[in-house]
Amino acid sequence: MKRKIYASVLVLTGILCACGQQTVQQPAAATESTAAARPTAPADNMLPGEGAVIPQPKEETVHDLPKVGMVISESGIDDGSFNQSAWEGLQWLEGSMDCDSSLIMEVKDGDEAVGMERLVEKGCDLCWGIGVNCADAVLTAAEKHPDVQFAIADTTFEDLPENVTAVVFRAQESSFLAGYIAGSVTESGYVGFVGGEQNDVIDAFYYGFGAGVQTAAKERGIKISTCTIYVDSFDDPEEGYKMAKTLYDQNCDVVYHAAGASGLGVIRAAEEEGKYVIGVDKDQSYLAPDRVLCSALKYVNVSVKQVSEGILKDDIVPGQTIELGLAENAVGITEDHPLYSQEIYEKVLDLQVQIVAGELTPPSTEEEYNAFCGQ
Repeated sequence: MKRKIYASVLVLTGILCACGQQTVQQPAAATESTAAARPTAPADNMLPGEGAVIPQPKEETVHDLPKVGMVISESGIDDGSFNQSAWEGLQWLEGSMDCDSSLIMEVKDGDEAVGMERLVEKGCDLCWGIGVNCADAVLTAAEKHPDVQFAIADTTFEDLPENVTAVVFRAQESSFLAGYIAGSVTESGYVGFVGGEQNDVIDAFYYGFGAGVQTAAKERGIKISTCTIYVDSFDDPEEGYKMAKTLYDQNCDVVYHAAGASGLGVIRAAEEEGKYVIGVDKDQSYLAPDRVLCSALKYVNVSVKQVSEGILKDDIVPGQTIELGLAENAVGITEDHPLYSQEIYEKVLDLQVQIVAGELTPPSTEEEYNAFCGQ
């Protein structure tokens, strides 16, 4: 089966300069962890996006303690970003249903299949793969275990198995808003983007951000350049720090990261340089209140919790892709804006209304970006 991002999707209304060396990691045994062994995530990030809801249950279905498990990357549940948000959703699910959802497998790249198989062996009724790196593992496990339900966040497939539910996000929409903010506040005329890896998912962040930057540049009547670097890892804060330092040294005064735990290094570099950084997936302002300009939010916690409920209660028919964006209250931009003006924020709200109404469509690919910018 071929993997394809944002292909053949079903939208459920009402639901919610490249560089760097490739590092090859040897597979290692998956490790099991539970919520009790992990730090508690910041409370202010637990429930945003709760207005995003899947179709309500038609009738209550009784289950005997269903078990939900999750495979995530080795960066773990405390990456301050994508994985942590997914983990929050898993814990939130356990608090809302009579189920066991504390089972997590943290794996290195290339070992996702081992982690997925262990979840099945543990008796999980629903097994989540968090991120595009879990795609092949989910497909393999779904074919091998047709009686087990699987779900994957951030990717989908051309031929979706009947026991797999895919969840994808229009990250280009929140990234567009972040780009507009960056383009509105930059004084140097240079902004930066740090990606964890170059793939279709991260492309959506990059092209959405770039389009937002150029929209602000056009309004201001100035030229703004976007400098881009890829870490080639979502779990290397030190390399993220070095890449961000490079961008700041190139006169970028705002850098947006879509790099998972590697982005923690980007935030540290912003603090040292006294420049701005834009967080991702979760509100990361608590990491550097004077430097995090805003955060482009992706409510993975909401999707994990509510999609899991829908599958376990038989209210979601597996074998479909659920696409979520601003209209579904599944992505967004942080409301607090102490580091930029109310005027800019009000313009952001106006752009958001245009996106939801379909009057403005942020790009997620190079082709769409070129068309958007009239190139």
